[in-house]
Amino acid sequence: MTLNCILCIIGIMTFSPEAYLWFKALHIIGVVVWFAGLFYLVRLFIYHREATEFENDVKTAFLNQYTLMEKRLANIITTPGMILAVSMAILLLISESSWLTQLWLQVKLLFVLLLLIYHFFCYRLMSRFHQGIFEWTGKQLRILNELPTILLVIIVMLAVFKNSFPTSAVTWFIFALVIFMAASIQYYARYRRLRSEASNIGE
Repeated sequence: MTLNCILCIIGIMTFSPEAYLWFKALHIIGVVVWFAGLFYLVRLFIYHREATEFENDVKTAFLNQYTLMEKRLANIITTPGMILAVSMAILLLISESSWLTQLWLQVKLLFVLLLLIYHFFCYRLMSRFHQGIFEWTGKQLRILNELPTILLVIIVMLAVFKNSFPTSAVTWFIFALVIFMAASIQYYARYRRLRSEASNIGE
């Protein structure tokens, strides 16, 4: 009943076909900016966390620099991208209100909600870092950094395939490839870290 009321209210609002294309273009731009910010933000968290292990004479300078970079990235790029993506998505839904009754969009919105939770969790994590509280290790942050990649793949596939979401061998191959790439990045980062530690011990 509530959904029907919402659809009735939305149905009163109409936009021209040109406006729909503008909403779609700006939505895509917002998504690209948003994800770029999320990917780089957690990468900065990793560097920030690892900087706590530096010598005292350089640690403070690095911590201050990463704090400044994180604030600027989050407030100038990541959050504006999120606001643009979400606001344009709302206008797209107003333009095509019938989509709200379709299962693919409902599932997609669920994953978008998870992405929003991830976004605000990153803000909480950033706040803790800026208070000098480091509860996450570099390894845990690297794993956290892979989460938006998985969400991005699922959201894009739902947007493209809609109700015809593929379940063929090709789909599982692509999914496995994404997981393999993420695991490879983790392995390479671990290899570099162990190599660096061995080099320091040798000196």
